[in-house]
Amino acid sequence: METKFGQGQTVKRVEDLRLLTGQGRYVDDIAPQGALFALFLRSPVAHADIAALDVAAARAAPGVHLVLTAQDLLDAGVDLDLKGTRVKNRDGSRGAGPERPLLARGRVRHVGEAVAMVVAETLDQARDAAELIEFDFDELDPHLDLAPGGPDLHAEAPENVAYDYALGQADAVQAAFDAAAHVVALQVPDHRVMANSMEPRGAYAEWDGQRLHLCVSGQGVWGDKTRLSKMLGLAPEDVRVSTPDVGGGFGMKGMTYPEYYVISHAARVLTRPVRWMSERGEGMQSDNAGRDLTSAVELAFDGDYRVTGYRVTTLSNLGAYNSQYAQPIQSDLFSKVLTGVYDIPAALLQVRGIYTNTTPVDAYRGAGRPEAIFALERTMDHAARVLGVDPWELRRRNFISADAFPYTTPTGQTYDVGDFARVLDRVHRVADVGGFAARKAASAAQGRLRGLGLCCYIESILGDPTEGAEVEFCADGTVNLYVGTQSNGQGHETVYAQFLSDQTGIPFGQIRVVQGDSDRIAKGGGTGGSRSVTVQSSATLATVDKMVAAFTPFLAAQMGVDPSAVAFDEGAFRAPGSNLTPTLIEAAELARAEGCSDLLRHHAEYKLPARSFPNGAHVAEVEVDPETGQVRVVGYAVTDDFGNLMHPQLAEGQVHGGVAQGLGQALCEHVGYDEYGQLLSASFMDYAMPRADDMPFVTFTTEPVPSTANPLGMKGCGEAGTVGAIAAVANAVQDALWDRGVRVADMPFTPNRVWEMLRAAG
Repeated sequence: METKFGQGQTVKRVEDLRLLTGQGRYVDDIAPQGALFALFLRSPVAHADIAALDVAAARAAPGVHLVLTAQDLLDAGVDLDLKGTRVKNRDGSRGAGPERPLLARGRVRHVGEAVAMVVAETLDQARDAAELIEFDFDELDPHLDLAPGGPDLHAEAPENVAYDYALGQADAVQAAFDAAAHVVALQVPDHRVMANSMEPRGAYAEWDGQRLHLCVSGQGVWGDKTRLSKMLGLAPEDVRVSTPDVGGGFGMKGMTYPEYYVISHAARVLTRPVRWMSERGEGMQSDNAGRDLTSAVELAFDGDYRVTGYRVTTLSNLGAYNSQYAQPIQSDLFSKVLTGVYDIPAALLQVRGIYTNTTPVDAYRGAGRPEAIFALERTMDHAARVLGVDPWELRRRNFISADAFPYTTPTGQTYDVGDFARVLDRVHRVADVGGFAARKAASAAQGRLRGLGLCCYIESILGDPTEGAEVEFCADGTVNLYVGTQSNGQGHETVYAQFLSDQTGIPFGQIRVVQGDSDRIAKGGGTGGSRSVTVQSSATLATVDKMVAAFTPFLAAQMGVDPSAVAFDEGAFRAPGSNLTPTLIEAAELARAEGCSDLLRHHAEYKLPARSFPNGAHVAEVEVDPETGQVRVVGYAVTDDFGNLMHPQLAEGQVHGGVAQGLGQALCEHVGYDEYGQLLSASFMDYAMPRADDMPFVTFTTEPVPSTANPLGMKGCGEAGTVGAIAAVANAVQDALWDRGVRVADMPFTPNRVWEMLRAAG
């Protein structure tokens, strides 16, 4: 069947009425009646040996049903170690794999680490009981510097080095630097941030005597199902994981956490449902953080300002433990877009991951790709300034040309298509760069500094390349579409139903999207890495093809024609010589009447053959008040190449959200610790989130070059806004401050920091 690309249009989101009128069903809304409340006692210090942990008084407290420690879990046969992925070191060995215990065992390694759990009838009773726990410890010096050395956190990681990764051509890069006409270097810090999703993390667990059910606010259910089965010693068929509405994930909820396993064990022990919902300050101390790395970046240029060599040497903060996917973020995923949109013949990435006595760090919107693009685009912008070259011209001169695709990068990625110069031309017009000089003069007349920042980015999209889809025709005339991804607010219920309707003619309003239940959906890849719409729609398309093929011989018999004469077009089956033109809904009704139940449910899987590479250019315009250091983003233009768009408005919305998060990191968000490892930014009084009046109007345009990596020609768009925004805003602030003598301006650009930069520059 021919795919209908042209029908993808903006339609009203079907989930909005429910969500905006308070009818959303989040995990804390649907916990079973009478569920017990769990509360975790957390470490008040960053690094200490546990001298004593006496929970007897807590166990005897009013309303308490259970108190658990690490030893209790071990005694019950629970696997205590929440393992994380490990990358290959440059010598071929694996990165360190120290135990990450579900509850602290022997030692605590960051403020907020869970030490014990109390389960009681009410939350207040659980709190009161937790205060009765005698937790004595011998405090140790913390390791907080992003550098090897200091007090060791784990015996498995001498000098606190978690991994030592390298990828690229060391000899060729060194030769390029030896022969270079110009060398530019820049130290690029990329500070720690928190995800702070609207809905904090939470879950409830229930045990019916035979099966465990965990309901969790997350980004996919199958990883938790597999781990629960293994760690709790249950048969896979005896574990169900579900996810209801989710109030934001951003990668932070894509990973598993210790609390889910501890409450699951408690529910099994007590045969009572157990619920847990993180408070905001608790989440700030226990949710995976994002970013937190610093890179020494070097570019070698020839006499024509073409880049001949690129070298990045990074130190990446993992926090106290390997989170689920922490080691690959700033190594493998960073490398996927190391050289960005530029034709760089030789490149080298060298990364060491460092353990520190802080909250673990893992994926945050973009996961390694925003960090790689930020390092590259900050340094390209810096190079343009120190070499005296227009930053737009320097980028254009180094672009991979449109006729060079497919193009293989020095780190082995094959970009299939792209036209970066066309994208740059469009954003130049949209941002009215030609009028910037006049706007800058007008700002100067008012005593303000104005800056323009550019970022050219590319993304690398794949995640789990395989996904399934299933279509079920229900007796009431509605259709269920079962999907393996998980919406966290992106609008999946709308876009998936719209696509199925476009491809089949099934009325949009009769399609119900079913997600987030391991009992109803056999397997799936969840949501992460901007994979969802691309891979899920490809799977849906494969299911539609299979469904049409299955119905064809059945309908041929009804029509009295040979199956080869039956065609499906414009939402109906047709055959020459027959006046029957049944729709799929009508075909399902015929099949039901004939007892052909096998035609009422259709499933197919699809595997993406390769990555897609969305790309684009962001232009930020800022105004700085030199008297106060206040930075305002006064203009923002984006031109993206997302290939074919299925729902343009939702794609634009994803870009807006991504820009907001990138802008937040650039201007105000910043995690701070003191010298003892105490979190200084553990509330919204101390951790500044961007507000509505911080956001400029974002002009969004597209210059699509359809991907060849999937049948729909799509390129994922969920994280692209953040990938481009951080460097665009940072380069704009640097541009505004350059004429005042500020040669290196580092995020976050809070008023006090900007004011100090200006004063330091004289």
